[in-house]
Amino acid sequence: MTVGLLIVTHNLIGSELLNTAISMLGKCPVNAEVIAVTMACDPEEVLQQAKQKIELLDQGAGVIILTDMYGSTPANVTKLLQHDSTRIDVITGINLPMVVRLLNYSSLDRAQMIEKALSGGREGIFACKILDDETS
Repeated sequence: MTVGLLIVTHNLIGSELLNTAISMLGKCPVNAEVIAVTMACDPEEVLQQAKQKIELLDQGAGVIILTDMYGSTPANVTKLLQHDSTRIDVITGINLPMVVRLLNYSSLDRAQMIEKALSGGREGIFACKILDDETS
């Protein structure tokens, strides 16, 4: 029994990240769904769509939801879902290392997968500088 993955982001951010991670790994070892939230979306409709997808994804181990930006519609709507179930976790700030980590560690339990996602997200962020010896 694996943890389900729901990605709820603005426009096509989520589907592009998921598709890129799958192409890098050659497979998607979890049940995953994506919801694209546009400026024209009604938040109540997004909430209902998310509830339907969670019903499909949760096979007993729960669902991890990734969103792009804290305080935005995707995050605000999905946070409401946590009131309905203790088997739903929401992580904001999605990035490619986070998604790759989740797919790589799909055999872990939900709490361990969350830690892997968070560490992947943090450890995948760098301020790149050109060093003097790199320019010569």
